[in-house]
Amino acid sequence: MAGGNAIRGSRVGAGPMGEDERGEAAPRRQVRYFCAHGHVSSPYFSVDAEVPNSWDCTRCGMPASQDEQNPPPSPRVEPYKTHLAYVKERRTDEDGAAILEEALAALRQRRRL
Repeated sequence: MAGGNAIRGSRVGAGPMGEDERGEAAPRRQVRYFCAHGHVSSPYFSVDAEVPNSWDCTRCGMPASQDEQNPPPSPRVEPYKTHLAYVKERRTDEDGAAILEEALAALRQRRRL
């Protein structure tokens, strides 16, 4: 006796092939977006949908626009700042020296007690 699996050879979600069984596809249009690296992304949008002015490139992740001659520039990447870098932005070396001297004086005072 053969195995009792009636859907053998199929996969989940498999259905009849062809537009006759599925129905008509919704009307859509393809829009081309160009990034600064020369990549082209061509997503499809519904005819009724509002097409965005910019799109993220599917190859490099850079911003892309519909203008092939003037793609958007690469975004400026700020370098990572450490906590010390932020502190140095807020305080001068003289302020830091004064705060350090005050903290050392308080530490010395506690150790004497």
